[in-house]
Amino acid sequence: MACHRIENDGRSGLHTAQRFSISSRTYCLSAWAPKVHAAERLSSGRVNAVCCRVVIKPLLFAVCSALACNSLLAQNPAWQSSAGHKQVPIWPGNPPDAEYGPAANTETLEVGETVEGQATHGIYNVSRPTMTVYSPVGRNTGIGVVVFPGGGYQGLAIDLEGTEVCDWLTPKGITCVLLKYRVPDSGPREHQGRYIIPKAPMALQDAQRTLGLIRYHAGEYHIDPRRVGVLGFSAGGHLAADISTHFDKRSYPPLDAADKESCRPNFAIALYPGHLWRGSAEFELNHDIPVTHQTPPTFLLHAENDPEDSVFNSLVYYIALKRAGVPVEMHLYAEGKHAFGLRRTKDPITRWPELVETWLRTIGLISP
Repeated sequence: MACHRIENDGRSGLHTAQRFSISSRTYCLSAWAPKVHAAERLSSGRVNAVCCRVVIKPLLFAVCSALACNSLLAQNPAWQSSAGHKQVPIWPGNPPDAEYGPAANTETLEVGETVEGQATHGIYNVSRPTMTVYSPVGRNTGIGVVVFPGGGYQGLAIDLEGTEVCDWLTPKGITCVLLKYRVPDSGPREHQGRYIIPKAPMALQDAQRTLGLIRYHAGEYHIDPRRVGVLGFSAGGHLAADISTHFDKRSYPPLDAADKESCRPNFAIALYPGHLWRGSAEFELNHDIPVTHQTPPTFLLHAENDPEDSVFNSLVYYIALKRAGVPVEMHLYAEGKHAFGLRRTKDPITRWPELVETWLRTIGLISP
């Protein structure tokens, strides 16, 4: 028997969920996410459930179920990289601490809010992390950038803060490596005023593994292993700071030669980062981010009216970097709010990619 369940959010006509069961397995096909960065999803609205029971011969039943399965899965499969770009699993088998992550084969791709006239898409329940390499268009600078999409460590803003970043970097001669790291609950989060540490640092493990893989395969990817950086948004910005301060030791048992490579970024770019300031009365950096003089040069960007992650997150990190003697450049803007990615808005902050390019020249990574 196949059962089709539809929930409507009452606003857009988009289905919040479509599930069907064949035998004992249930597949979640699509959902409406009001905001990729929100830790909790919209659950209001009417729910209509339609289940059809039809008595038919077993063979005909099996054929019909298979056809229904193929049709529904074709409507909204889990995220796939664009043609010519292959997702590569970063772990040879089950990732470390997999028991703390989502169940296998539950990854979903969801339509999110519209940003500057275009829909956004988020990925949820990532149990099998992957990296996708986007090679430079034209000349190759030898620079590699690992991109960490944001999403509150609950989901991944895969286009707004992922593929669109690669569309910007590759024409500049930079290799872009998009990391689809594990979510949910793979990094710290705030819940009802409490700061919650994950049972295992799964996002950090995925980031460390990816940096090691890139350096191990640097010749294959035509990347200079001495010019590999990270770029992250929101929670991904926290992940950029996390790996910038946790590179001396792997957060998992080393597996192979790739884990013998350094996972220290040569530079880091954190855009409207969160989880760096706990929101306490003390104006200080989260103790889980131990900045030292070995922390790589860092670029910070934040809007002062950010309603999701306070500008204090960037400020406390900037101060800690300065005190440690780490080269750091920070840009603050009065307007801009949160989760704008690279999409052009009316606010001056939207020109941040040009600032990053100038900074990369300033620190000697891009020729003038």
